[in-house]
Amino acid sequence: MSPLLKNWVDLLGEVKLPVLAQTVAALERLRCDEDGATPQRIAQVVLHDPIMTVKVLQYLQRHRSRHRSADITTIAHALMMLGTSPFFSHFREQSSIEDRLTQDAAALGGVQLVMSRARYAALYAQDWARFRHDTDPEEIMIAALLRDLAEMMLWCFAPVLALEIAERQHNDPALRSENAQRAVLGFRLLDLQLELVRAWQLPELLHVLMDETRSRNPRVQNVALAAAVARHSAHGWDNRALPHDYAQIAELLGLSGDEVTEHVARIALQASGESAWYGVPSLAPFAPPAPADLA
Repeated sequence: MSPLLKNWVDLLGEVKLPVLAQTVAALERLRCDEDGATPQRIAQVVLHDPIMTVKVLQYLQRHRSRHRSADITTIAHALMMLGTSPFFSHFREQSSIEDRLTQDAAALGGVQLVMSRARYAALYAQDWARFRHDTDPEEIMIAALLRDLAEMMLWCFAPVLALEIAERQHNDPALRSENAQRAVLGFRLLDLQLELVRAWQLPELLHVLMDETRSRNPRVQNVALAAAVARHSAHGWDNRALPHDYAQIAELLGLSGDEVTEHVARIALQASGESAWYGVPSLAPFAPPAPADLA
């Protein structure tokens, strides 16, 4: 790890991670509803929020017994191991992203957009994993949900730098994300992401599923393509990279171009109905590419 990356990992290791205000409110409602606070309903709330997901996995990893060698890689399993009452006891007091960034509307909008995008990616990844009969689609879902965690950290704790990266890409639509990141930070956010997974003692499987050097692994492809579609469609369905994404998804899933767009449209509609959770506008209705674009 470079000294520059290590400084960032050390810095982020000392901060208290905030979660979305909607997450705080939803968990409090469940805490007050003894009959309705099932592990399944709690998991549904946690999996709307990438940072809350990190906190739950991190807690289980750090407090696992000496007799348990296997990592906890899903929220459902984590809640089963932790128990409902201990969960609410430990996670009752949470600071919110909205409170932290109340004086910085640009930073708040930036992190909300990235977190909404992460939810889209998670739902795409889960859908495709189920179609592929993956051994555990929730593992794929979580890896996609957390793949842009480093960018969320940047918006929360170094918003000036995050805004500079965003402005560079806005001024030059052809500028690749990782090139803008290198120019501003001196490294790619994915490199920071992979280091955070290890430093925060998250399951090693997440490191594997986010590692682009393992791109021949279908599970890694699943995660990367879900994140790509979510990122490329974040501001609309006319991004020139999307037809290439769809072609790669078609190859991964063994589907036609029309079948891929049907999958994307269905999940995009589902995800857009959750936009209020993130405080962002719904993505415009899905607009499939012209058939020639998928040729």
